Amino acid sequence: MGTVTLGVSIAVPEPFGSLLQRQRASFGDPAAHGIPTHVTLLPPTEAVAEALPVVEAHLAAVAAASRPFPMRLSGTGTFRPLSPVVYVQVVEGGSACNWIQKRVRDASGPLARDLQFPYHPHVTVAHAISEEAMDRAYEELADFGAAWACTSFALYEQGCDAVWRKLREYAFGGGEAHGVPPQGAPHRRAPVSR
Repeated sequence: MGTVTLGVSIAVPEPFGSLLQRQRASFGDPAAHGIPTHVTLLPPTEAVAEALPVVEAHLAAVAAASRPFPMRLSGTGTFRPLSPVVYVQVVEGGSACNWIQKRVRDASGPLARDLQFPYHPHVTVAHAISEEAMDRAYEELADFGAAWACTSFALYEQGCDAVWRKLREYAFGGGEAHGVPPQGAPHRRAPVSR
């Protein structure tokens, strides 16, 4: 039986997703173009390929029990020195993300697993690159902000080329997933000269 590497996440919508992906690439992160900009609900997890229908049914049930909620990103944070990550902070919607990720990983479900670190919703913008580049990511995105109505999450599979591809989107409340235009636009304060 073959295995697949799956992940579940909330996509950061346009124009914010592409903007942050370009920024991540500009910091020299080689994973930038293979990972859509997202908030993780289930980190990379090995599963038996034949179990995919059970996984999809489980995620559909989790989505049906979930409701849309406001998401807002603002400023940067880091997990250094514990983990070499710089991220954009989730400042609204984090408790909803936490509620959903617990149900995705439910001990009685097909995606049951423990986490290496306590769950902390965030959007990675730099991972395992030079300290100087991580510092630059932290500083350059310190004034980043975005907000939107979160109405769904998606199941992704990592290919042999290390690129993550969406398999299916799950709308909250059990309906069809439709794109919701982002509210507002990315905003930044004028850079401060140092």
